[in-house]
Amino acid sequence: MSNKILGQCPVCKSKLHVTEMKCEKCGTVIKGDFELSIFDYLSDSHKRFISVFLKNGGNIKLVEKELGISYPTVKKILEEINFYLGNTFNSDTVEEDDSRKSILQDLKDGKIDFDKAEIRLKHIGETI
Repeated sequence: MSNKILGQCPVCKSKLHVTEMKCEKCGTVIKGDFELSIFDYLSDSHKRFISVFLKNGGNIKLVEKELGISYPTVKKILEEINFYLGNTFNSDTVEEDDSRKSILQDLKDGKIDFDKAEIRLKHIGETI
C-alpha cells in the first residue's frame, strides 16, 4: 500500500523534501534531494477547495453552494492559498471587517485556527 506524500512535517509543520524515489515496475531507486511541487505543501482542504474552484470555472457562487460556505470564507481561503503559494497579496482586497480585533475575536471564538489567524494578520500588516 502506498501512502500519500506529505508536504509538511506532522510534528513541526516545516516543509519536507524527498530524498529517495523508487520505480514501481522495476524497483530502480534514485537517491538525491528532490523538490516537491508548491501544491504538495497545501493542506488537503486547500487542495479540495482548488479542485472545486476549478471544476466550477472560478464561479464563486457555485463554490459557495458546493462547499456550503459564505463569500467572505471563499475569499479568505483564496487569500490563504495565494499566501502558501507565495503569491503577492493585494491589500486592497482585504475586507473592511478584517481588522486585528475581528481576527483575534474569530480565533477566540474558534472560527479560525492559529495558522489562519496568523495569515490574516500578516495580510493586514499585523503580527501576533
